[in-house]
Amino acid sequence: MAAKAPPDEAQRIVSLALDAAFYRTVYADAPGAARDPLKHYVERGWREGRDPAPWFSTRRYLETYPEIAKARIDPFQHYLRVGRREGRDVFPSDRAVSYFAPQLRAGRAPGWTLEALLAPASEAEPSAGASPAAPVLAAERALTATEFDAEFYLGAHPDVAAGGIDALDHFLARGWREGRDPNRRFSVKDYLELYPDVAAAGINPFVHYLRAGRAEGRLARQAPDFRYRILAHLVPVDLRLQAATEAARRGRAAPAAALRAALSTSRSGLAALHVTFSHDDYTANVGGIQSCLQREAAAVAELGRDHLHLHSATPWPLVRTAERALLGVVWNGVSAGAYRAQTIASVLREGLRHAPAGPKSFALHSLLGHAVAEVTAILQAVGQRRGFFWLHDFASLCAGFHLMRNDVADCGAPPPDSPACGICVYGPWRARHLAAHQALFDAFELTVVSPSQTTLDFWRNAWRFPARGEVVVSHARLEPRGPAPSAAARPFRLAFAGMPVTHKGWPVFRELAVRFGDDPRYEFLHLGAVRDPDSPTGFTDVAVTAERPLAMRDALEAAVCDAVLIWPLCRETFSFTAHEVVAAGAAVITNPDSGNVAAFVGQGRRGRIFSDEAALTAAFESGEVLDLARGARAAQLYDLSYSRMTAELLTPEADA
Repeated sequence: MAAKAPPDEAQRIVSLALDAAFYRTVYADAPGAARDPLKHYVERGWREGRDPAPWFSTRRYLETYPEIAKARIDPFQHYLRVGRREGRDVFPSDRAVSYFAPQLRAGRAPGWTLEALLAPASEAEPSAGASPAAPVLAAERALTATEFDAEFYLGAHPDVAAGGIDALDHFLARGWREGRDPNRRFSVKDYLELYPDVAAAGINPFVHYLRAGRAEGRLARQAPDFRYRILAHLVPVDLRLQAATEAARRGRAAPAAALRAALSTSRSGLAALHVTFSHDDYTANVGGIQSCLQREAAAVAELGRDHLHLHSATPWPLVRTAERALLGVVWNGVSAGAYRAQTIASVLREGLRHAPAGPKSFALHSLLGHAVAEVTAILQAVGQRRGFFWLHDFASLCAGFHLMRNDVADCGAPPPDSPACGICVYGPWRARHLAAHQALFDAFELTVVSPSQTTLDFWRNAWRFPARGEVVVSHARLEPRGPAPSAAARPFRLAFAGMPVTHKGWPVFRELAVRFGDDPRYEFLHLGAVRDPDSPTGFTDVAVTAERPLAMRDALEAAVCDAVLIWPLCRETFSFTAHEVVAAGAAVITNPDSGNVAAFVGQGRRGRIFSDEAALTAAFESGEVLDLARGARAAQLYDLSYSRMTAELLTPEADA
């Protein structure tokens, strides 16, 4: 039987499936239920016999499984964590009929039946090469069923119809991973392309849209001109800030005693301490900064230092000034709750007062969601003035940290008073970021750390912050393995590596594949975690994980690719993909506005930089691109050595 989950974990589990609208409506008389249904249910609702969703009856679950009632365990948590995998039955809420009565009286069906809600989770076999699908939550199935069009799905995918597979089960288990759409109004490909955060998280985009995306104003699909649609639906920054502020107000700060208890599990007795700041919890989210922090955390642990990581407890689009928000704490790789900044500073000061002397250090990976005054107070409590500031993006230059004017075009960080800033949604907020970072650099002796020289040069030319020093620490380094095996006589093989999204250049690759697909000189291949169903190319499923960091390099090498198109629309500060491509013996094809990708290609025989898409197409027409074939350039293979991040810079001088 499942043990009771801690309060924070309990809320996380229940949040996956609790129907807030249902709970607020049917328990409007319960104090606190309307304001925060999740908190109300976890803390007292289930004990009062309240139902978390129309498809789940707390009373009947406990009656059916008396051992759960005897153990005094929240039945909904038990079902979500254990019961569904054990095949336990669930029953509709006694209040489901009354909840949907207004729709039924109006002659409108609620969009699903109780039978559909209570259907068992799919056990469909995954497609070849895919990992087995996890059982689908009943709540996820119920949510998707409200707008899933089975007739459309089976008509669009005759292979599913011919197999006699339930359409909804197929979509939830593997169809969305294959880029199949659930109805005519929603595009899996477009949604992942428009919102790379959803793609990076690896979650079902339709479920995300129904659960949160639509309420956030996200688009269900792109218009033919996606840039126009982005501009048409661009959310003003003040509205984003308002939403973040409202979300932060709902946060509940943990007491100082909880933080003291967490810090008591110290590696060094608080003698040796490394503090990092970023925009989110690197242990719970996926992305470039998160991967870097995972490597830094591992290296700091090897040094025997404690690691305190601080991040905004709720997503935040800017640096903070007067706005208040809680800071999430990760202590030695374990989430320890959310606290007020003054609580963190006070507990640190108190704990370090009695700790043995030892090295202290800090690194700022992102200031998004942080206030300079709070950062200063915390680091004063640690007793540190010297530290490191990483250039993972360009948030220190603008609120639009990718430097994309109105999210559609690279701006090049012009002077803040330029007309270009006057027509950009981020223009009025740029001064906030420049002032905050100026105050940060004035308060501390910061060494700027860049993953590439090209990023450092660009940043330094855009603004003059008073840094103590500047250094380049590459996220990954190439180590020669020897010559690549010669490929048999065959067509030139061009690949696209990663998510098929616009900002990474997928439409450019797809156009090449369509235009030259019948040309016997060329072959096209896509390697990534998600396939574009409209792609005219072959596809290889590749997922890079912490356990398999070299998965993409190995897949490119196995496919014997000649070149890979890396055509980003915004400047890259580094590019793991470019390094993986070269390590696999392939060449990189890119554009001059790709930031460090172009700089990396320019260092030796690593590929070609084409001035624009017309020049790229012309090179395929003429056959000029064939000069990048593996044999023509004597391709080499490499190992990749990954950086230990700030740990590489921790010296007695840095700790002083």
